[in-house]
Amino acid sequence: MTLPLVVGVDGSDASLLAVDWAVDEAARRDVPLRLIYASLWERYEGALPSTGRKRPSEQVLAEHIVASAAERAARRAEAVKVSTDIVSADAADALLRAGNNAFALVTGARGRGELQGLLLGSVGLAVAARAHCPVVVVRGDDAGLAGTHERILLGAGDAATGGEAVRFAFDEAAVRGCTLDAVRAWRCPAHEGADHPALADEPMHQHEEQASAQLDERLRDAMAEHPDVRVRRTTVEGPARRILVNRSAAADLVIIGARRRQGHYGLQLGRVSHTLLHHAHCPVAVVPQLV
Repeated sequence: MTLPLVVGVDGSDASLLAVDWAVDEAARRDVPLRLIYASLWERYEGALPSTGRKRPSEQVLAEHIVASAAERAARRAEAVKVSTDIVSADAADALLRAGNNAFALVTGARGRGELQGLLLGSVGLAVAARAHCPVVVVRGDDAGLAGTHERILLGAGDAATGGEAVRFAFDEAAVRGCTLDAVRAWRCPAHEGADHPALADEPMHQHEEQASAQLDERLRDAMAEHPDVRVRRTTVEGPARRILVNRSAAADLVIIGARRRQGHYGLQLGRVSHTLLHHAHCPVAVVPQLV
């Protein structure tokens, strides 16, 4: 059974961009697309006082939203199989449940009714922080959204968080036929070499060599499985979150791993993932690593 790519839709401009991105991804991956509208409309619609005015109910609005999204998807890629669902549930909870039987979840950066000043909406943040399947938050500039850079950016983190992210990144680069930019950030603690200024370069060189060896180790198996993927491997001194945000300006998708602890239900996002979700210049994929 081929798992679908699931998209949360709510009629907002951000969710329509998410639909466009997801349609293209479904076509590349040859997977079906499932559009979900989720709201607690059944709970609050009956509690609202009648004003005597005729207006569309939330259910009618939901039906219009999913039908419009499905029509938009069909116009963009006729070959992609599209299904729709309207769920009476909290949007984040509904998407998280759908993610248990999904190839990946896709959301927009902000939802309908959320403040325009928000960098990332509450639903996107909750889903990215809790899902047990990859989550793509569609954000960024026009070039990143259109995929014109022909480059995937991978933040190669620790082994405990990065194994699944590496595999996802190589698969993505393979289906797109583009370059994979694998980056490992490293830092040299300020106290190292402070007592011997003449030897200050030696600790930095050691940390850089260690980062390079760790990057090779992270990529080795995936490179063997995808010999045709062009890989550009880079080690950079500095904070990973700043380096990846800057490099995302030349990428079509930035991919980062996230640890998911079994039985832990709180938000599980590190500082790097959190920063990218709010500031990246292209869509962000958070790929969970179950531990």
